[in-house]
Amino acid sequence: MREPVGLRKRGNPPTRKPEIWTPDLLDKVAWRVKAAHEPFRGVATPDGVQAGLFPLRDTGADVREVYRAAEEYLAGLTEKQLAEGRFPMDDVSWRHWNNGARYFLRHGLLLEDFDDAGRERALAVVRESLSADGYRQMVDLMRLNLTIGELSDNTHGLNEWLYWFSLYGEPSSGGPWGWQLDGHHVNINCVFVGDQMVLTPSFLGAEPVIAGSGKYAGTVAFRGEEALGHELFTQFDGGQRERAVIADTLPQELFVGAFRDNHELSYQGLPLSGMSPGQRETALRLLGLYVNRAGDRHARVRMDEVRAHEGDTHFAWIGDPDGTFYYRFHSPVILVEFEHMAGVLFDNDYPSRRHIHTVVRTPNGNDFGMDLLRRHHERHHRSVSKRSEK
Repeated sequence: MREPVGLRKRGNPPTRKPEIWTPDLLDKVAWRVKAAHEPFRGVATPDGVQAGLFPLRDTGADVREVYRAAEEYLAGLTEKQLAEGRFPMDDVSWRHWNNGARYFLRHGLLLEDFDDAGRERALAVVRESLSADGYRQMVDLMRLNLTIGELSDNTHGLNEWLYWFSLYGEPSSGGPWGWQLDGHHVNINCVFVGDQMVLTPSFLGAEPVIAGSGKYAGTVAFRGEEALGHELFTQFDGGQRERAVIADTLPQELFVGAFRDNHELSYQGLPLSGMSPGQRETALRLLGLYVNRAGDRHARVRMDEVRAHEGDTHFAWIGDPDGTFYYRFHSPVILVEFEHMAGVLFDNDYPSRRHIHTVVRTPNGNDFGMDLLRRHHERHHRSVSKRSEK
């Protein structure tokens, strides 16, 4: 397996808002705006959206601390910060998240601009939403963003606090609300409807995946996701591998990354029903690494949802288990992608294990909690409208 030979010599892409919007930059923004303004349907198969998968219900999850953290965060903002960092639930900026280091459609409040207390209040909302492991992984990826800034002598443009935080809705009212953290290699969307939580789309990545030097030397990322993916595929026999492998070469990018909210993707690969009990156990442990980024109670609810569709879950594979590879889980209620990427800030135009992207989606219309929000509106707001008409 070839390894990257060094950093690219070309100039680093701008991360702050550019002073001059060139035609090239405007074109890049224009297609993203167009994609984000398409009516939301959700990722689905060519057969269309499967309805009835996400009912409103009580989960029993204790959401008091995360609601309190959100209220304290808002209480600490100035009027100017409130105007810039708070949005209605139906604001299109939800769909403007993007992984790139370039400045495209950024919104909300930059963590770098907060004082320590303000930044801690923003991060408390995130921490109370995630598990300890999920929060630690997110922090490690932000630290690795500083690592690449150190290596490229560009900590102004790549650092651990160059992430935009936005809060949506009214947590104090008890109605739906959520938050978004958006920046290079960390893009997390989180929605609460009552005590239900949706934590997708979530895009996490890193380049490099190991900090060999610098402030956070020793930080590593995606070791479990990589190792368990490798373990699962190498457990397959020849016939199972033939069913799992869906292509000869790795895709240029993940299929359902940013601005692909309505992407059509067929089920491909080896169904979990075609695996032995031991292989299914490995597959579910691997899925758990993604699901368990959520806080413990919400992760258990989500895993129950995933296991209820175990018979409709497919595992797809591309690549060399001893080199670089791509894998995907796809069911009616979850879509996970993992891929070794070519270099962007490192000077290698071929995939390597030094650059990894992952994404988790909720297919069939519930990314951003959209299906739950639709049901909430139908249950509560239509009944209010009917009473007001009498």
